[in-house]
Amino acid sequence: MSESGVRQRKKSSGGGGDGKPRKVKVPQSSSGQVSQAQHHRMWARLVLIVGICVVVYFTTFRTREKKFATQRETLELRSQKLDCSKPFFEEIAKYSGCIPAHCGRFVSDKIVGGAEVDILLNLAKQGFRFGGSSGGASILDLHSGALSKESQFVNIYKIPEAKQIFTAELINTYKHVKEKVREAVSEQFKLNKDSLHLTHPTFFSRLTNETAKTIHDEYWHPHVDKETWPAFHYTTLLYLADYGRDFNGGRFVFIDSDGKHNKTNVYIEPKRGRVSGFTSGAENLHHVEQVTNGMRYAITISFTCNSEHAMADPQFFIEEDEEP
Repeated sequence: MSESGVRQRKKSSGGGGDGKPRKVKVPQSSSGQVSQAQHHRMWARLVLIVGICVVVYFTTFRTREKKFATQRETLELRSQKLDCSKPFFEEIAKYSGCIPAHCGRFVSDKIVGGAEVDILLNLAKQGFRFGGSSGGASILDLHSGALSKESQFVNIYKIPEAKQIFTAELINTYKHVKEKVREAVSEQFKLNKDSLHLTHPTFFSRLTNETAKTIHDEYWHPHVDKETWPAFHYTTLLYLADYGRDFNGGRFVFIDSDGKHNKTNVYIEPKRGRVSGFTSGAENLHHVEQVTNGMRYAITISFTCNSEHAMADPQFFIEEDEEP
């Protein structure tokens, strides 16, 4: 091959005149454009993936909210029928006259009068003067005498100074209100009233925003009454204070399942004199919101169909100390 041919091949292969290969320079502007395009594609894919995840989450795990009764309303009656949970229905089917026409819940502001509420609220306030939980959830059980005091319970009937609370007016009012609530449960679920028996625990409650000190102070956990208290078949609450006025937070919340992942929170806003009632099975999973300020007063009045778990009206007695 001629010398000129060799030089021509070196030129075509990028070689220099000295026989060393020459470096091919890529324009910086072209390399930057390629890198920027890749960067944009990466972020576009990431945004698309996140968007898909958000859509899947909110269509698969969705919580709705529904107000069943607000504080501003004055309700003659509002009710909702539900299918009974299987274990609840199988058990209650054993008690003739106590089988509900349907399971469910109801609210009424026309069962208990304002004067009766005033008397019972005064009782609660006077009773809690002799005790009160240090953790924000206090109870007063007139049937057993149990009264929260710091992290324990004392017997209010052992406190001589408490004797002035238990007047004839109080006794009659408490019994009369309990009977009116029992009649309401009987009417709403189509029961024989005589088959409904007051059961333990039936108690006054006072909730505040104090930090919980014991498990008894943690009232906000979702639960089923029948699982917590096996004797329960029908649960009622009489509210003695107003949501949004006397306290904030503290709404009563039913948790209804709408399939495997979806649910609806159904709210009752407490109101003075308002009565809510419901079947105590798993169809009425519920909890109480934490109180954020103020004091929430209420009475839980519970009923059983099993006469073996019935309890009598409170005697309102003060036991005298035994003579030495």
